[in-house]
Amino acid sequence: MFKLNLKIALRNLWRNKGFTLINLGGLAIGLASCMILLLYVAYEYGYDKQFTNYDKTYVLYNNQKTASETFSFMAFPGKLKDEISEKVPGIAQVSRLSYSEAMLLSYNQNNFKKNAVFGDPGFLKMFDYKVLKGNKNTFLQSVDGVILSESLAKSLFGNEDPLNKTVKLDNKESLKVEGIIADPPKNSTLGIDYVMSWKLYDKLNPWTQTSGWGNNYCMMFVQLQDNATFDQVNNQLKGMIKAHDHEANGEPFMHPLSKWHLYDKFENGKNVGGRIDQLRIFFLLAFCILLIACVNFMNLSTAKSEKRAREVGVRKAIGSSRNNLVGQFMFESVLLTMLSMLVAFVLIEVSLPYFNNLLGITLEIDYSDYKFWSVFLGLTLLTAITAGSYPAFYLSAFDPVKVLKGFKLSGGSSLSIRKFLVVFQFVFAACLIVCTAVIYQQLNYIKNKPIGYNRSNLVQIPTEGEFTKPEKRKILQDELMKAGAITAFTEYSQSLTAGGNNTYGISWPGKNDKDKVLVNFRFTNLDLTKTTGMEILQGRDFSKDFVDTANVLVNEALVKVMGMKNPVGKMISWDQPIRIIGVLKDYVMESPYQKAAPLLIAQNPARASTIIMRLNDKNNITTSVNQISDAIKRLNPSYPTEIKFVDDNFEQKFRNEKLLGTLSNWFGGFAIFISCLGLLGLALFMAEQRKKEISIRKVLGASTANILTLLNKDFIKLVAIANVIAFPLAYIIITKWLSGYEYRISISALPFIAAITLSVLIAILTVSIQSVKVAKANPVDALKYE
Repeated sequence: MFKLNLKIALRNLWRNKGFTLINLGGLAIGLASCMILLLYVAYEYGYDKQFTNYDKTYVLYNNQKTASETFSFMAFPGKLKDEISEKVPGIAQVSRLSYSEAMLLSYNQNNFKKNAVFGDPGFLKMFDYKVLKGNKNTFLQSVDGVILSESLAKSLFGNEDPLNKTVKLDNKESLKVEGIIADPPKNSTLGIDYVMSWKLYDKLNPWTQTSGWGNNYCMMFVQLQDNATFDQVNNQLKGMIKAHDHEANGEPFMHPLSKWHLYDKFENGKNVGGRIDQLRIFFLLAFCILLIACVNFMNLSTAKSEKRAREVGVRKAIGSSRNNLVGQFMFESVLLTMLSMLVAFVLIEVSLPYFNNLLGITLEIDYSDYKFWSVFLGLTLLTAITAGSYPAFYLSAFDPVKVLKGFKLSGGSSLSIRKFLVVFQFVFAACLIVCTAVIYQQLNYIKNKPIGYNRSNLVQIPTEGEFTKPEKRKILQDELMKAGAITAFTEYSQSLTAGGNNTYGISWPGKNDKDKVLVNFRFTNLDLTKTTGMEILQGRDFSKDFVDTANVLVNEALVKVMGMKNPVGKMISWDQPIRIIGVLKDYVMESPYQKAAPLLIAQNPARASTIIMRLNDKNNITTSVNQISDAIKRLNPSYPTEIKFVDDNFEQKFRNEKLLGTLSNWFGGFAIFISCLGLLGLALFMAEQRKKEISIRKVLGASTANILTLLNKDFIKLVAIANVIAFPLAYIIITKWLSGYEYRISISALPFIAAITLSVLIAILTVSIQSVKVAKANPVDALKYE
């Protein structure tokens, strides 16, 4: 029986080559699109789950209440670590961790600036990276030890054995290589190249020894012995900081490591999702595309139903049961789907490098992983059953007597089902068109919204090595200004686009001491507004003509919080009395989607960590950058040149939205293309059913245009119905998505007009491919046997 079914299936597929190719292409694109999206979803879900006890490991967040809201962030006083170890039962490990920072590590003439962290011994027990060399039991216990990643060790030492070799940190501290660990996986939130001990962090930052409970400067991780104690430990953590400092405003709570990446958004102290929302969209998109491909198979299979009706009649007449016929048609579906799977494999392998480059990650197929094969074969089987079930049961139900007597299929109920399926396809397509249009409108709105400074031709470099000395920075400024490479130069305590550095310690006349107001602070030197293009609304910038060491600039947001009408010249307090000399227009620091936070800027070149320069727009950009690079190499030869455009840094803030828009474009395009194949299937069915009617109309004088209008009219109705259903759904989806942004566009009619216009045009073009062929056919061919 298997051999007979295979022979019949192959003959049928070969006889209808056009249909076979369309079905094969649609299913292959559907399977490939679904698998690529599922690979991406699996990659994102796999974040931080490579460690042995990841399910018992938690990252601590700090809830801090202000007068208006509760902030959640990962920063704690270092003293909290010992307090947790000593007083909280059920803890297996606890560790402080510094924020990842690019630091210079050198061996002989090899200098590399890589991501470094400082941690307690418990860190490498919780995050049990594979140890390639060294004794893991002694890691991070000595003040001068360092643990390198495999790739960094290879870069520094080549083929030498790195163990016990001495390297230099920032050309100052001598460290001994105690161990080599495997490179962290790409889907790890902590991108680490080397780890040093917390003892070294205390040595390099002696202020930590006297730092109080109100100074938050490190991350904290805990690992439980048993998750059954989660609630007990979490409740005990909440009051731990306030127990030591009643003025401190912080309540620690545990957040699962496995959710750190995907559930990273907090509002008023509670988790409200994050990247998981976007991932759910991609997961749904994956199966919708596959379902559309299955619908195509149904439409195209039943479009040829009349030609296969006689085959069914003959087989039933000679004794085939309905079960045999269902088995035959399902076998054809499985066979075609398996062939599609092979084509899908090729499409996946060809397209993965492009998507890896697009996403900035490394998606790959592990052919030795049984999970991959289980999912892929299960997906293929599901596709075969879903796609083949309706045609199989529909075709096998034909009455052999009526069919063999010349009974013509009316197509009533089956046609209605196919119309419903096509409507479903175009509902999905119209939703995608509307949502993608809104995503790009929102992205363009935010990108083009004034950000408070001119980021064009603005570059920044870190103040490291020789540039930690103010006199060296002055030499760099003079050289570049004289050469004409730059037109302005200033210094800043942060990257211009970075967040962080804030305090509750700002006071002003009339402030209620019980109100906690979190104020960002920065330090700068001269020419801040001249270099960056920030706008002074009142007062003046820092000037060499004045002694401004006790003067500050404030932004509009801080003025509003303080309730001052004329703030210039007013005195406020920050450990000491300070005078406001100017009000800056709010500028975007961290998130372009949220309102500007209160900000205070003081003049203190000693706290500068970043040099900001404006390129001379009269010169070629490449020439100016080369001049800057040459000067840096000459003045600071021990450090690699690191020139970054502020514009590029700012663009990184839109990565998630750009990714969502790009993937929606690509896979939305695939969905629309596959939908067109479904529409073509219905057009073929309609043409098959109405060819005699069309021939009679032509004999009676109907023109080609009349025939095209007749055939297209029904399909335009279907598309119109699809849009009517799609628009409310799309409106609900985009309203929910936009609600996550403080700055957002108003929903206009333009995306909906674009959706209905595109879908109608696509429908007309698709149907006309077949309609023109039917309209121009010789009517004699259809009527000669009547």
